[in-house]
Amino acid sequence: MINLRPATLADLNLLRHWDEQPHVIASDPNDDWGWEVELDRCPDWREQLIAEIDGRPIGFIQIIDPAHEDSYYWGDVGENFRAIDIWIGEETDLGKGYGTQMMQLALARCFADPLVTNVLVDPLASNTRVHRFYERLNFKFIEYRRFGDDECFVYRLSREDWHHTSEMI
Repeated sequence: MINLRPATLADLNLLRHWDEQPHVIASDPNDDWGWEVELDRCPDWREQLIAEIDGRPIGFIQIIDPAHEDSYYWGDVGENFRAIDIWIGEETDLGKGYGTQMMQLALARCFADPLVTNVLVDPLASNTRVHRFYERLNFKFIEYRRFGDDECFVYRLSREDWHHTSEMI
């Protein structure tokens, strides 16, 4: 069973380590998360979470309200959206279903707010494996978009499609 807990400054070395893993770099090659600063900030538009199994950290999730986050990364998406970043820290934990469980927990968190209508993700355009992952969870491809130096696909999961997916699982 996976548990989510808030990420803290105590996770700094772990997150730095995960950032150096080849599979993490391959999925997010151009972002500097600024962990030293960001782990100490708690804006009301963001949650940064560590996924654990029996107290062992296995991954990271960030959930933001893209209409209110301070970098304006998503542009003008309107109200009642959330956006998720997710990754597994160690390559040995890939392919075990942990990402699916983590995403299900993150989506349940997002849609626990009855006003949230949609969740966005932005995997690299070249990452076809993660495209299939999101599509299995009923995310729909919306558009190709360039974020800084990254060519990405934007996917959206509506509340209605999430209900349909959660009923199938």
